This record gives sequence, structure tokens and C-alpha cells, in this order.
Amino acid sequence: MTDLLKYSGMRLVVICLILIFAGCRNSESKWVKNISSGSALGTSYNITYLATSELNFEREIDSLFQVLNQSMSTYIPTSDISRINRGDSTIVVDQMFREVFELSGRVFDVTDGYFDPTVGVLVNAWGFGPGTELQMDSMKVDSLLDYVGFNKVSIKANGEIKKENPAIYFDFNAIAKGYAVDRLAVLLKNKGLTDFLIEVGGELVAQGENRIKEKRWVVAIDDPMMEESRTYKRTLYMKDAAMASSGNYRKFKIDPETGAKYVHTIDPKTGYTKNSNILAVSVMANDCATADAFATSFMAMDLEKSKAILAQHKELEGYIIYLDPEGNVLEYMTNGFKENVRE
Repeated sequence: MTDLLKYSGMRLVVICLILIFAGCRNSESKWVKNISSGSALGTSYNITYLATSELNFEREIDSLFQVLNQSMSTYIPTSDISRINRGDSTIVVDQMFREVFELSGRVFDVTDGYFDPTVGVLVNAWGFGPGTELQMDSMKVDSLLDYVGFNKVSIKANGEIKKENPAIYFDFNAIAKGYAVDRLAVLLKNKGLTDFLIEVGGELVAQGENRIKEKRWVVAIDDPMMEESRTYKRTLYMKDAAMASSGNYRKFKIDPETGAKYVHTIDPKTGYTKNSNILAVSVMANDCATADAFATSFMAMDLEKSKAILAQHKELEGYIIYLDPEGNVLEYMTNGFKENVRE
């Protein structure tokens, strides 16, 4: 099956430590640890759900991923988003597409346009998407910026997408994994489950507790300075919360002729890939799609602007790893995020 996120590795991976910290089932415990794992959306997923009996929801999980792909995968030529990107204005989008579209619009407004799923034309041009990579220069970037701007698109009452220019290209990859995690959480809740940990490509939702260990779920964040090996920067306790992370430190392109480094984060304001002092970002929110979108936004904007948004929006908690002017690695952490850090 063609995957939604071919370049899912571009995102800072949060490692769920459930296999390390959860331990085996205690013979005295009534809880059974059920695990579903595999590949989807161009990445891996791991789902741990506790119940009083052995359960298997693989069929439902696979079906959910298939529906998401058919709706929003830019790597499937026959998906709704691919047909819309080719200029088909007759497509009536499904509820999932609509929810992602509407949330994208809200985050676009809050971030002053730093979160913008119409940046897809630039993602392709810089070689990070399914489209044709171009030789980029200032003139090419300026011309492509004419097709960028979430304020240039809307959903009609009948569910069709309206674009000011047919060449506008949607790319929901910066929010789709988080949204997938949210939909999986809804699936498990509808099954009557109250304690589970869902991780898709590093984006996650922790619901309830690890009742086998009688503790909150434990997850970890990679150290962005360790490019070759995986070392944890922070471990966290999580309960009834979602978290998404983003970073440029592992996935980038090197121009073979000039040696120039191009990271996957693209600044929708300038049209250029964003090399900044921000190494990695993690955001906690009530839902994972929101956390996913803001984590992407904070990678594209300056640190002080990210701090201002976090201060204004108390429903968000953030953790930003960055370099100071002397090249020292520093951290910024909101108080709410700090409360979850496992010392």
C-alpha cells in the first residue's frame, strides 16, 4: 500500500518506552497488555492498550489507515487530495479531510501563516515531496510563492474545495500523523478502552495510565545533537495528553555540487528551506493534530515568536531545543511541560 508520509522520518522521533518501562504482565494483575504495531503512513506505529482480556484490533486499525491514505495521501495518485491537487474541483471531501482542513485554517491564523499546508508546491520543488524537484533560485521561489497561502483556499458548503489558483497544491503531511493518532484514540475509546498509548512516527496520545505498573505512561524525546546514534534528551510522564515533535537534525539534503545543506522545514513566508537555531520542538496539546501543527510551525518561526504563542495559548505546552549565538545547546520549556519531565 502506498504510504501517506514518504518522508515521515523528517520529524523528530519520540520513542515510546512502553516496552522498556511497562514490564511484563504481573501475575496478580487483572490487566492484559495488548500490542499492535506495524508500518503505515510511511512510518511505523506502536499501539499499547490495556484490557481485562486479550484483544486484536488489527483489522480496524488497518482500515483506518487505508481511509486516511485515500483521503489525504499525496503519494496515491487516485486519493482525494491528489485529484484536488491536479485541479479536479468536483471532489467532495470526506469528514476527515474537512476536519484537517478546518484545523489547519485555525493554526494558520494563530501562527500568522507559519503553518500553511499550501506550501506543498515548495515542498515538491525543494525535493521533499512526491512532485518534481526543481533547480531553485530567487526567481523560481518568488514565482512559486504565488501559489502559497491558506487564505487562498476554502471549502464550499457542498464539500468541494475552492482554490484561487488551480496550481495550489495541498500537503497535509505536517498534521496528518497527529490526526491519525487522534482517530486511533477515538477508535479505542469507542471500543470501551480507557488506558492506552498510541504512537505513529513519534506523534502520540497517552490515555489513562499504565495500570500494570500503576504509573503514568512514560515516553522519551531524542537528543537532536546525536545524529548517528539515538540518545534520549528527556523522558516524560504522560496521562490524558497528546504530544508531537519536529526537528531537522537527521533529515536534510546536500547539494552534490555546492555542498549546501537544505533541511525539510520550509518557511512559507520566504519560500526557502529554514536553517535556524531551532534544533527540535515538542508540543503537548489536548489533541495530537493540534500538537503536530504547532510543532511544525515552531520549527519555521523565530524562538521569541514561538514563546509568545505558547504564553498566549495556555492549552499548549512546549519544549524547544535551540542554539545560542555562541553555539551552545539551550532549552526552553513551559511550566506545564516541565511538570511532566521525569527526573
